[in-house]
Amino acid sequence: MADGRGPSTNSGESLLFLTDEQLRQGIEAMFFAYRGFTADPDRILVDMAYGRAHHRAVHFVNRAPGTTVNNLLNILGVTKQSLNRVLRTLIADGLVISKVGRNDKRERHLFLTDKGRALEQKLSDAQRARMRAAFRDAGPDSVAGFRKVLEAMMDPEMRRSYTQLKENGA
Repeated sequence: MADGRGPSTNSGESLLFLTDEQLRQGIEAMFFAYRGFTADPDRILVDMAYGRAHHRAVHFVNRAPGTTVNNLLNILGVTKQSLNRVLRTLIADGLVISKVGRNDKRERHLFLTDKGRALEQKLSDAQRARMRAAFRDAGPDSVAGFRKVLEAMMDPEMRRSYTQLKENGA
């Protein structure tokens, strides 16, 4: 049936009910896509002895300059110990600066330095190029559908963080 209420043979279009095999293929595609998506930044980071945690921290500090350590903890979903290790390295290497909060002296607000912004630009340029090519090949309807699927897969708290980033234009 191709009316969207049952299985169809039209390559997944308008399917509301997917077989386990179709879902397994989607999961595997996601794994391999993630490997591709992270491969280019990984090659850049390896020379600096950084990993994906460093990349994610730099990315989100860039997206929300002045974000607090606590906010970054919530976004990344890592332990305080893990984030502190990453931030210490980024600060020591001159990529991130930490400023004491004006209203609450216990808060630490994070900002990228020029060197940090240059690294973030290099990393995101690599990922944007890969995404731009994929989106161009897939077409505008697929881009909108892909974004809907990703948003639907987010936990509610992460969806709120994602929505805040989009709304703030950060």
